[in-house]
Amino acid sequence: MGSLFRSETMCLAQLFLQSGTAYECLSALGEKGLVQFRDLNQNVSSFQRKFVGEVKRCEELERILAYLVQEINRADIPLPEGETSPPAPPLKQVLEMQEQLQKLEVELREVTKNKEKLRKNLLELIEYTHMLRVTKTFVKRNVEFEPTYEEFPPLENDSLLDYSCMQRLGAKLGFVSGLINQGKVEAFEKMLWRVCKGYTIVTYAELDEPLEDPETGEVIKWYVFLISFWGEQIGHKVKKICDCYHCHVYPYPNTAEERKEIQEGLNTRIQDLYTVLHKTEDYLRQVLCKAAESVYSHVIQVKKMKAIYHMLNMCSFDVTNKCLIAEVWCPEADLHDLRRALEDGSRESGATIPSFMNTIPTKETPPTLIRTNKFTEGFQNIVDAYGVGSYREVNPALFTIITFPFLFAVMFGDFGHGFVMFLFALLLVLNENHPRLKQSQEIMRMFFNGRYILLLMGLFSVYTGLIYNDCFSKSVNLFGSGWNVSAMYSSSHAPAERRRMVLWNDSVVRRSRVLQLDPSVPGVFQGPYPLGIDPIWNLATNRLTFLNSFKMKMSVILGIIHMTFGVILGIFNHLHFRKKFNIYLVSVPELLFMLCIFGYLIFMIVYKWLVYSAETSRVAPSILIEFINMFLFPASETNGLYAGQEHVQRLLLAVTALSVPVLFLGKPLFLLWLHNGRSCFGVSRSGYTLIRKDSEEEVSLLGSQDIEEGNNQMEDGCREMTCEEFNFGEILMTQVIHSIEYCLGCISNTASYLRLWALSLAHAQLSDVLWTMLVRVGLRVDTTYGVLLLLPVIALFAVLTIFILLIMEGLSAFLHAIRLHWVEFQNKFYVGAGTKFVPFSFRLLSSKFSDDVA
Repeated sequence: MGSLFRSETMCLAQLFLQSGTAYECLSALGEKGLVQFRDLNQNVSSFQRKFVGEVKRCEELERILAYLVQEINRADIPLPEGETSPPAPPLKQVLEMQEQLQKLEVELREVTKNKEKLRKNLLELIEYTHMLRVTKTFVKRNVEFEPTYEEFPPLENDSLLDYSCMQRLGAKLGFVSGLINQGKVEAFEKMLWRVCKGYTIVTYAELDEPLEDPETGEVIKWYVFLISFWGEQIGHKVKKICDCYHCHVYPYPNTAEERKEIQEGLNTRIQDLYTVLHKTEDYLRQVLCKAAESVYSHVIQVKKMKAIYHMLNMCSFDVTNKCLIAEVWCPEADLHDLRRALEDGSRESGATIPSFMNTIPTKETPPTLIRTNKFTEGFQNIVDAYGVGSYREVNPALFTIITFPFLFAVMFGDFGHGFVMFLFALLLVLNENHPRLKQSQEIMRMFFNGRYILLLMGLFSVYTGLIYNDCFSKSVNLFGSGWNVSAMYSSSHAPAERRRMVLWNDSVVRRSRVLQLDPSVPGVFQGPYPLGIDPIWNLATNRLTFLNSFKMKMSVILGIIHMTFGVILGIFNHLHFRKKFNIYLVSVPELLFMLCIFGYLIFMIVYKWLVYSAETSRVAPSILIEFINMFLFPASETNGLYAGQEHVQRLLLAVTALSVPVLFLGKPLFLLWLHNGRSCFGVSRSGYTLIRKDSEEEVSLLGSQDIEEGNNQMEDGCREMTCEEFNFGEILMTQVIHSIEYCLGCISNTASYLRLWALSLAHAQLSDVLWTMLVRVGLRVDTTYGVLLLLPVIALFAVLTIFILLIMEGLSAFLHAIRLHWVEFQNKFYVGAGTKFVPFSFRLLSSKFSDDVA
């Protein structure tokens, strides 16, 4: 847990890689994921780097593999995904693999092209046979009706538009036949009429079954058409119109014998094409099945090889161009593994001179590395969404594991709803290794990634539901109520007690619509309920008033404790970064300001709960009035909670008033005193230093760190660092803004925690409304139809409970819990201005084929 409390200690290392072993060394580093590379060639274009040719080769291999995966998916061949990830290929096998994949691509493209040609030819022949079958019924032309031509025939008694008249004029009757898309028929006919001016006769017939388009492969409805026209000019126009509307035109036979001969030839060719096409598809499937066996390993190997060359492009060469130099961030705990990885890479390449590394000092801020597992990863992601933690500062995720689901449960407190959520999360946890869950849709994958968060949220909701005694808006009587109703009857008391107390009798019970239980009557209140709220409150008319008072006070108490804990965590940051003056001048005044006002408010709440009983509750003062009087100093004396209350409150106000100027001016004046006391500050450190040149405060702290560490020796001439200009006004304004924000934020943030009460109230009321409007209606129906009605009512109640109370209300409480952690809790100590440690790791590479095809 130490690494979760604070980020890992990092160091900057320099790797010296021999040119012949650099590939193998980076392959070993990528398998272990130990280091983050720094780009030493930022001023060099990506196209001018040393290994740009190798990167292009990897991209070409990725293109070939994407084509293979696409063809394999098109053939419905399952793609095997290995359990283990193959290592990056040795350099000796890269050229062999490239040649093999290129040959396979050429062969596949050729076979696929031949298959598409055969398929297109087959579809055209099938269309031709359908066209011949349908047009056979359009026109029946026999030999005796064939046109005979004569020169200058007599024209009397003949119409110019008659068929025989056109023959006498030397015109020829022509035919154009084919298939057209169903949606283009009407526009096609209008175009023919307008262009050909009626010198065409168009006949249509719809095919019985849709056919596949040879060009697009889409299955659509077709119409067979036959166009009769006179003259060659009109024939040319008709053919151009057919081309414009993408009609599939086929030759039309002139005689029945020719039609029969064509039909027989088409049937023979179709049978031959079916045979050839089946053999081609079988061969293509064999080739793809063979390629599918190794495509997974090839995809992973090419990705790893490309990642290695990208990292090599971030390295620089020495003056001899025989050694690559890389700079990496590495956790100090992994330095031994880093050396071993370099040794393994050198040994694998067979180099005589091994690669090595050494650590170098730096003033740059290292990246932040917080090691997580599958349980803590979700909580760390919630914190990182606000901002990646600064290097070595306290990580809120460790405490968020408990506080986040608890605050959620305070707003979502219901035993039944929490148990349903817990069962859903438990189901995800028990089946977390199921492959379908890992490859599910985005929303389901979001639930799966947060399964442990949901598990704790449901578990804590069960606990708060027991405290609220709420289960689907109903109370559960597990231990027996602590209130005794029979003790309120006058018959159970002595005559003297009857005169002193307001008791019940039969007439009072009959006449009164509301009966009040008095806990001061002996025997009525027998003691508190063992766990949570007494179930009798579920029947009380003042139940909402009682629960609102309880939940509102608990929200304030939890909020103040949460914020105070955040201020205390800031002390751990100051101790770690050796800024002890921040503890005395910032954290202690902040704590005094918080505790003297709001901590005292908690004291008054708890004191009133413990001291005042049912007998003295009528004379108990109001906490709100007493808290307001603490600041107003009323002239008349009031009945306080305890003796000497006025003196204690004035002391607390005096401490609060003194802490504010210390908070505003203490730190700037201390830094000014440090600056005037020394002319130049420097700290001798091994490795890196946490000082950033752009921070006025850090420059002044150099001297304070020397004082705290007992190191008064100055570096000669301050070689490592020059004196920065000290701007007191900037430091003062920064501290004043921070102090005003904190003082006002204590008030607003405390009020913000009242959302715990508000959302808990809303959740309880929604649950009660669903029960009243659905289940209660179903239960009130008589026994004849009640059973039949109750089943759909319960089903509707379950659906609305899941979608409204579990999903919508759960999402609302989830977002409010995030806000309370980000704004009210983390701003007390968490800066979140760091950069995340992103190691060079092959585990971060995607191994899904869908990514490759995209």
